[in-house]
Amino acid sequence: MADQERVENLIIGSGEAGKWMAWELGRAGHHAVVVERLWIGGSCPNINCLPSKNEIHSAKVAHLVRNAAAFGTDVTGARTNMPNVLARKRKMVEEEIAAHLALYSRAGTELVLGEARFVAPKTVEVKLKDGGTRLLGGERVFLNLGRPSVPSIPGLSGAAMTNIELLELDRLPDHLVVLGGGYVGIEFAQAYRRFGSRVTIVERGPQLLAHEDPDVAHALSQLLTDEGVDVLLDTATLRVDGTHGAWRITVRANGSERAVEATHVLAAMGRTPNTDGIGLDVAGIELDARGYIAVNDRLETSAEGVWAMGECAGSPQFTHAAFDDFRVVYANLTGGNRSTRGRIVPFCLFTDPELARVGLNETEARRRGIAVRVASLPMQRVLRTETTGETRGFMKALIDARSDDILGFTMFGAEAGEVASIVQTAMTARLPYTSLRDMILAHPTMAEGLNVLFREPPQLADTAQRIQPRDEQPVA
Repeated sequence: MADQERVENLIIGSGEAGKWMAWELGRAGHHAVVVERLWIGGSCPNINCLPSKNEIHSAKVAHLVRNAAAFGTDVTGARTNMPNVLARKRKMVEEEIAAHLALYSRAGTELVLGEARFVAPKTVEVKLKDGGTRLLGGERVFLNLGRPSVPSIPGLSGAAMTNIELLELDRLPDHLVVLGGGYVGIEFAQAYRRFGSRVTIVERGPQLLAHEDPDVAHALSQLLTDEGVDVLLDTATLRVDGTHGAWRITVRANGSERAVEATHVLAAMGRTPNTDGIGLDVAGIELDARGYIAVNDRLETSAEGVWAMGECAGSPQFTHAAFDDFRVVYANLTGGNRSTRGRIVPFCLFTDPELARVGLNETEARRRGIAVRVASLPMQRVLRTETTGETRGFMKALIDARSDDILGFTMFGAEAGEVASIVQTAMTARLPYTSLRDMILAHPTMAEGLNVLFREPPQLADTAQRIQPRDEQPVA
């Protein structure tokens, strides 16, 4: 075994929280070493957030071009050139990697490419990517780990792509079957249908987006169906058979089995905390019942001087949540007092139109027994949509039944992520909903819809009743 090297700060994983911890500690004059198994900068700039949204935007452009006649422009002979789509995505990723390496250099932190495993408390053996090993012991250790999950369905491991492989395709799948109706599955399903593939989603639950209100899930399902995506709900995947380019997926629905043929299979069933097999027991780091690293509200683990951040700590699986984990830990290291309690974490699904939510939805309010008033507005009543033709969707806000506090906001519509940020700002400042009702918002913008949403007093919701799907208008 190599001689042990002592470092002041040892960071395992260069995802959002890990890299920011390294950079800020380095800029403050502290010695920091980051061990990264594969992706410089973590999954976000390499295989997840940025490259997926890069290709999703290319798919939106393809969709706009094919429908340009509706806006007064005649286009003929348009087709998707997947090698060019891939080249555009790769160029962005290469630029991101270069930017990350420059930041490591400027911060004076060391990036070690290799796979780390604990061999003692706060000590890891690193199998270096280029061969050899290093033994690193840290005065303080920070964990930032995660990977895509492929469920144990017979035959799936040899057949399925994750988002990693999908984003490297240079030709369109003839028929892409997406296993999973969550964020990743839905985004890619719409994008690849717009590129020109036949697409089928297989979801074992009764609706897409299991944690969203039924009206939201119905609206997303209707969007996909309208664009030609086959959506199979209450459908379990039993096994996958075949060879490359010719897969047979056996599914069960309503008590009977049938086969779905596919050229490509995407496993879009979430991510795993990546905590197995790295020696956490040797390091005295405990896991919770779900396999995540057990942490308190300051993200401290059971081992003194060890912190966990991001999805391995059970935080919401968003880059922005991981970044806030870094801010919590770094603030407490430098004399502050921050906690993960009570923070407001938004999300945005980058379909077209987008789905965004911050705070509670009706389903959660009902489950927790919170009395709320509900304000809702079809997007067709937002005048900006008349100018763009993006009339699909709705806004919905939850107001505390005993006060005018905003408890949650959901929007399915164009620019939903940007509008939700305005509502999140009001929620963070504990402004009443009337502040958004009375605010002067520029005309015509999507955000102006907040004036209209709150124009009428929100109605008390019967939280004992099922939230029914709202009527949807066809895309203009």
